[in-house]
Amino acid sequence: MQLTSECELPNSKHLAILHLMDFDPIKLELYKNILTSVSEEMGVTLQRTAFSPNIKERLDFSCAVFDASGQMIAQAAHIPVHLGSMPLSVLAAIEHTEMEPGDIVVLNDPYRGGTHLPDITLVAPVFGETSANSPDFFVANRAHHADVGGMTPGSMPLATSVIQEGIRIPPVKLVRGGELDIDLWELILANVRTPTERRGDMEAQLAANRIGERRLQEMVAKYGMSEIEVYMQELCSYSSRMVRSFLQEIPDGIYTFSDFLDNDGITDEPIEICVAIEIKDDTAVVDFSGTSGQVRGSVNAIYAITVSAVFYTFRCIAGEDVPSNAGCLEPIQIIAPEGSVINAKFPAAVAGGNVETSQRIVDVLFGALAKSCPDRIPAASCGSMSNITVGGHDVSRGRDFTYYETIAGGMGARPNGNGIDAIHTHMTNTMNTPIEAIETSYPMQVEQYAIRRGTGGAGEFQGGAGIVRSLRLLTDAEVTILSERRVFQPYGLQGGEAGQLGRNVLIRDGEELPLAGKATFAIQEGDVIQIETPGGGGYGKDENE
Repeated sequence: MQLTSECELPNSKHLAILHLMDFDPIKLELYKNILTSVSEEMGVTLQRTAFSPNIKERLDFSCAVFDASGQMIAQAAHIPVHLGSMPLSVLAAIEHTEMEPGDIVVLNDPYRGGTHLPDITLVAPVFGETSANSPDFFVANRAHHADVGGMTPGSMPLATSVIQEGIRIPPVKLVRGGELDIDLWELILANVRTPTERRGDMEAQLAANRIGERRLQEMVAKYGMSEIEVYMQELCSYSSRMVRSFLQEIPDGIYTFSDFLDNDGITDEPIEICVAIEIKDDTAVVDFSGTSGQVRGSVNAIYAITVSAVFYTFRCIAGEDVPSNAGCLEPIQIIAPEGSVINAKFPAAVAGGNVETSQRIVDVLFGALAKSCPDRIPAASCGSMSNITVGGHDVSRGRDFTYYETIAGGMGARPNGNGIDAIHTHMTNTMNTPIEAIETSYPMQVEQYAIRRGTGGAGEFQGGAGIVRSLRLLTDAEVTILSERRVFQPYGLQGGEAGQLGRNVLIRDGEELPLAGKATFAIQEGDVIQIETPGGGGYGKDENE
């Protein structure tokens, strides 16, 4: 998880937290690192065995370890929007299936434990003791697949219903007793545009869970399940105490903020997201009442995304090296009205909620907290993953292709320094797709890839600059762009100026044709798509002005 602000507890408070413990703090640290290393090794396995550039190059995946009840115990430093929401996927798998040794459950349905359809999650039980009748752990990984069917290549369409976005998979067993369900496997692959790529990526996900299962079984054999259970629970309790200690440093009160999504891609109406954070002693109530209702377009977020954004925000500013697990949310109550754009009901379209609305939820959370602890909160970052999908038939290779990428932008300036240029921030933590990988794997040529200088907001500390990414198509194709901050600028803080808006352009025969922030269109061989991402907001008034 990429931290974007600093907030250190005084050493005396840290010692006070340790003093409360009735267990060995050295062992606690060891178990934290052992469990985290399991998640990290799962991730390495997934990356190295994946087929698509989206997973092996961009690292658009996440892995985590859960206890027997489905509580997240440890995670690798992967994608925040995945990790905060994955516990609901594990709980859905536990609720809807009875898992036995060798089983693996697959799901992606946003309304039954998923987030948006391209994110396919695999959940596996881990039986640590030979006589165990129920799992001692669960391991799970989630990977964004570059296509899962639906009305446009890349499965990120400007849809009005989740039905249009691709194949929906409820929690079902993909592997039973170690044997792959070939019928289900073939059903999934029959509903995507690039089945060879999907097969390779899902096989990598299966391998990642098997590695996690093996490492946890080795851990049980070495240390015993009784001690491991104690320390898993103590890790969650420790995280809860750390977050509570941070909350006690914030003055009691209610802190509010609101910001807007540009539109839903169907109409031009802005969509408001409101939050009121009530801090009382060592607890917080995060209330999104007043937020716009769910919309026709695909920027609706399901509840798990909102939980994920809250988890990320408070995990960032808690400051110390708080173990990242279920305990982080224990002192925090979340109120997200059902039927709103941040807790949508079936059959709302949700492809963009995961990637765009999640970013704006973080923006409003930081905006509210900036009123309570301004010396810890950065200005708004670019606020968009600037998603682009391109798909069609690659004549030169004789195969269909789907390309998906999120493009980085400017990071918001901090209370003690400039924002970083050209970086993924907040709910995304992916890499870029290298130029070599794009030109090797797809019928595209990278015309320009550069920092978009001067796009960060001015201030005592400058916001980070965005990116210019220009792609020339070498075949006819269909393109979908799903981006934000093309209407509402990333805000500055404490007198800093807003970051510049993003811009999307189609260049045909040398003529620049402006594109909407959310658009689907046919592209011709030789056309260039140019994505210019927003800069981050500035922090503090520039005294030289």
